Amino acid sequence: MKPRLPLLLPLALALSGCAADAVPPASEIVSAGELLLSIDGEGELRSSKPMPLNVPGRNWSSRQVEWMLPEGSVVKKGDLLARFIAPDGKQQLDQAQLDLQRNALARLSKEGDLEATQGRVSVDLAQVAVQLGIAQRYAGADFSALARNDVLDAIEDSRYLGEKQDTLQWRRGQAGTRGGAELALLDAQRATFDLTAKDRQADLDALELRAPNDGVLLLTPSWSGDKPALGAAMYAGTEFGSLPDTSAMEVQIDLPQIEAQGVATGNSVELHPLGRPDQRFTSRLSWVASAAKTLGRESPVKYLSVRAPVPAEVIARHGFVPGQRFTAKIVLAREADAIGVANVAIEQQDGKHWVKVREGRGFVRREIELGVRGSARSRVLKGLAAGEEVLLSAGGPAQPADALPDETTDQAKDKDAG
Repeated sequence: MKPRLPLLLPLALALSGCAADAVPPASEIVSAGELLLSIDGEGELRSSKPMPLNVPGRNWSSRQVEWMLPEGSVVKKGDLLARFIAPDGKQQLDQAQLDLQRNALARLSKEGDLEATQGRVSVDLAQVAVQLGIAQRYAGADFSALARNDVLDAIEDSRYLGEKQDTLQWRRGQAGTRGGAELALLDAQRATFDLTAKDRQADLDALELRAPNDGVLLLTPSWSGDKPALGAAMYAGTEFGSLPDTSAMEVQIDLPQIEAQGVATGNSVELHPLGRPDQRFTSRLSWVASAAKTLGRESPVKYLSVRAPVPAEVIARHGFVPGQRFTAKIVLAREADAIGVANVAIEQQDGKHWVKVREGRGFVRREIELGVRGSARSRVLKGLAAGEEVLLSAGGPAQPADALPDETTDQAKDKDAG
């Protein structure tokens, strides 16, 4: 059989090409020296003592913005910030006043009916009293003076008129009680109408929003992201904006959760406004959120919020105002003589950390103790020494030594001897 050289030659060339293209393992030599672990981010200047501004009025009454100052306006205490109109409130006030007038007419009518009823009963009582007096007089007469039948009739009349008098007196009492209850009901309705009218009037009197203190006007967006504007419909009691105290300011920084490892209260922060590195100053984190949250419905990415106060003298020197954007560098660790390793080299298992260290022609797994962890590198407290080589990436399939990451040092030496 003839050898298939034309087929074997291209196959050999292809295999040699694959070996040449294999990615070698990546590693780094550990060194001791200055170690700086930091996180870069951006934040917004805000007041640590914000004064919320609510739409004036009560009971969630409807409002419409008629006039307002633009956002960012510097105002003094007592300055007019916004003016509103309330067409619905005026209509409700007119309705409450109309109800009061109707109630007054109904009460006058009820009082007249009660007086007329009691007047008729009083007339009937007077007539009965006269008739009863006559009947009682004849009922006590001597039979010798009057006919027997007349005397008996007078006695019956006396009994009938006495019962009629009791009935009329009961009717007068019932009319007074029922009329009093109806008048009390009308008085209660009047009190309700009067309270409604006063509320509506007070609501119409509260159509101006004034500054409670000196500051810079900031508008608050609604849940949809829209800020108050001319002609916008709003409700009393909702937040219109804020008037922050510019003497106490802080920068709030939102860090992606994946980069916020190791951030803690007290970390040093280097800050400066965007585009103004000449206004750089240093602060420390005064607050770190307990959990990361999304910043909006558009993105599921979670961010960890942190805050750093701005010294009052820095605010006065540079004239910072709320709403400015700042560049921030949060320093997690700054050591003059320390060992650090790239996070891609670290493995974690059962609460312990491992790296692969060069032993002969291969790498062996070694446990290490970590200190502060940054987004790209971490400080090593124990387990590594300067000059050792740490595996970063295993590389391609052309490196068989890395395929045995857990081999012992003796095995690696045996390979070298062979």
